[in-house]
Amino acid sequence: MARFQPRRALGRTGFLASRLGQGDLADRSLPKEVCAATLRRALDAGINVVDTAPAYEDGFSEEIVGEALRGRRQGVFLIDKIDHLERPVATQLDGSLDRLGLPSVDLLVFHGVSKPEDWHRLAAPGGGMAELAGEIDRGRARFRGISSHHPDVLAAALDSGLCDVLMFPLGPFVDPRYEAEILPRARALGVGTVCFKTFGAGKLLGDTEGYGRPLAERPRGKISSGGVDGADPRLPRMSVADCLHYTLTLDPDVALLGLSFENEQEAAFAAAEAFRPQGEAALAATRRAAAAAIEGKGPVWWNPPAD
Repeated sequence: MARFQPRRALGRTGFLASRLGQGDLADRSLPKEVCAATLRRALDAGINVVDTAPAYEDGFSEEIVGEALRGRRQGVFLIDKIDHLERPVATQLDGSLDRLGLPSVDLLVFHGVSKPEDWHRLAAPGGGMAELAGEIDRGRARFRGISSHHPDVLAAALDSGLCDVLMFPLGPFVDPRYEAEILPRARALGVGTVCFKTFGAGKLLGDTEGYGRPLAERPRGKISSGGVDGADPRLPRMSVADCLHYTLTLDPDVALLGLSFENEQEAAFAAAEAFRPQGEAALAATRRAAAAAIEGKGPVWWNPPAD
């Protein structure tokens, strides 16, 4: 029996989404079938939102998703992205659909729209958002949106009414505007919310500058005693459950997690099953722990300075 069931509609799309989504899991050091089996394991658990992009391992992620969805496309909400904001949408989508081996995706978003000027260009008459609308008319996508690491861009996107779904950071170490402003506004407007950075690009869980990259320099005076499983002394870390329970308490439509291996999936699935909403005191304590765990681990690119 599936461990997760569809929970609620993803904004105005009407699609009944699972609480968790499966994000990018491409790893070229592993055979494609191994990666596809990991994604199928998430589908077997009841996860029904899957995210990919051409930029993830130079198209390998899309190939994996296509392989995993062969014979089980129905009932899965597939998100793909347009990576190059200044290039024509149609030719980029041609390549994505070819790698997926599919005729269409559910949600097509512009990837990493994190500068206000980029959004204004996309939203202008005849701009990129109009191109996305054209792909919906052609039947190659059903909905459109953006992913962004900038609250001002997301606010402008909400003002425009052009996005069915927004993808943005939400977790124990993100700019408070995502949580206090963008999430409730999107909910009120019926715009779907698919949120990432629960684990701070991995910084909150381990000694990394993000997505497994080693630290360029280990900060002095910040190392805690002891280690894990015989590891060397380490910087402060948080648990999967602490991070995920924070995000789930905020209640986005979907918490999108990059779960590349079965043990990572299992830790996240167990944490989600054990979830109970946190009170404000617990949330504040988690934010303090996250601030300590992320210090000295490189740039936090999803938290731009406020104007």
